[in-house]
Amino acid sequence: MENMRLGAVESRFAEIVWAHEPLSSGELVRLCERELQWKKSTTYTVLKKLTERGILRNDGGTVRACLTREEYFARQSERFVSETYGGSLPAFVAAFTARNRLTDEEADAIRKLIDDARGEG
Repeated sequence: MENMRLGAVESRFAEIVWAHEPLSSGELVRLCERELQWKKSTTYTVLKKLTERGILRNDGGTVRACLTREEYFARQSERFVSETYGGSLPAFVAAFTARNRLTDEEADAIRKLIDDARGEG
């Protein structure tokens, strides 16, 4: 999972891919030039790095993500809870709610998530 972490610049790059995929590598170069002020060589260097790590793929000049944005962030959340709270979701929620009061709407949404996960929803 370590190789699935994205740095700040890599995250911005991945966001471009997620927002426009599938896209040609040429279109990716144009988007990165416009949005990140990158040269073609920088775009291809980062693309190669992220394809080698299994985050993106480049099939015949068509660039796609190997995971959706939601899947990526779900994995990062799981990693955080695992590394920081020993995999204990209750410990994470307890720590979060110790400093952040939940609104009634948030509590209801969490109850619904729990019910759905248990197959009770």
